[in-house]
Amino acid sequence: MSPDFHIPYVLPTALLAIALVFKFPTLLRAWRDPDVRATMILLACATAVLVVITPVNIHRLNVWTGIPNIAAPWAYSFLTAFCATGLTMIMRWREPPSARRHRRMIAIYWIYAGIIAALWGTFLLADVPEPRIYDLDTYYATTLWMREHTLLYLLAHMVSSLIAAYMLWKWFPQVTHRWLKTGVVFLQLGYASGLVFDAAKLIAVGARWTGNNLDWLSTKAAPPFALLEAILVALGFIVPQAAPFLQKWGREQAEYLRLRPLWRTVRVVQPAAATVRIGFWAPLDLRLTQRQQRIHDALRFLAPYFDPDGYHDAYTAALAENSEQRARGIAGAIAIQAATDAYRRKAPHTTSDQPPQIGPSVTDHLEAIGRALYRSRALDRIRSQVTSTGSVTAHA
Repeated sequence: MSPDFHIPYVLPTALLAIALVFKFPTLLRAWRDPDVRATMILLACATAVLVVITPVNIHRLNVWTGIPNIAAPWAYSFLTAFCATGLTMIMRWREPPSARRHRRMIAIYWIYAGIIAALWGTFLLADVPEPRIYDLDTYYATTLWMREHTLLYLLAHMVSSLIAAYMLWKWFPQVTHRWLKTGVVFLQLGYASGLVFDAAKLIAVGARWTGNNLDWLSTKAAPPFALLEAILVALGFIVPQAAPFLQKWGREQAEYLRLRPLWRTVRVVQPAAATVRIGFWAPLDLRLTQRQQRIHDALRFLAPYFDPDGYHDAYTAALAENSEQRARGIAGAIAIQAATDAYRRKAPHTTSDQPPQIGPSVTDHLEAIGRALYRSRALDRIRSQVTSTGSVTAHA
């Protein structure tokens, strides 16, 4: 490969590193979960491969260690561990826990651990004094032990890709979960990219054995497919786990924000007991639960100050020009604002010993009320209509 030819290593490496960082808190919370641990190992290996094979890092390893081409066994060891973890992850997805599955997974780890040991053994036996940053595989394609070193990692990678692709192909028709199906598609594309990488490398190495030169297949055509495989396979394993979480987080975040104006409106009501302060870094579901509870508690205290007739009049006026859901939100917002004003004045709407509860016509539409509170002009218009209608009725 020409020294001027650079593959964009930074972006995929950064994406994998970010995924690793975001997954780390999950590991701390659920480190006993084998699926979580396996995902972390897979992400770590994929990230490590991309870090090591970056040309500048290959040069640094050569200089720091004083051992030419030491990056090769490092990168290929991480790649081999990546292959083993990928195969066992697919087995975890496809098969329920069993002694047979456990034995097969242990066998895979031992086989690939043996391959890693053989990679280091063949490298130490090989005579590779000339540092090669871009064309190591083809430059030493006919060198004793380095030839075996190269074939070992390529064949191990190819076999794992073929087995993984076959298992996924057989399993795909049975997958019904949307995000899991998406993950399987990413994995199939990723392993297909890996097979293209292997084929290009093997053809280039084989060409050297026959006295020909097809190095461009190894140095220019193959590396982009290696990067693509790392990204797609990592996405394939991350998406089924991360997507449902992100979907739930998005719903909760939207609800949390929609309830904010309503929460601010009812903060005038003093709680019966001091509330526990939860910081910004607390889990979102906990903060959402506290906000919902705070609103429901405030509505309970506002019940004596709530005017059902005022709510009904506002709802009737709003329904004339809005959908039912939006009209419920507008009417609830107006009625709650009026109740908080009455609360400040200590002027309850009823003096009954058993104050009425604010009913489901309000409590079932809290998000709509929160959205309506963002639209002060619409509230003022409906409030004016209700006031003018009430004045006309009273005068009549």
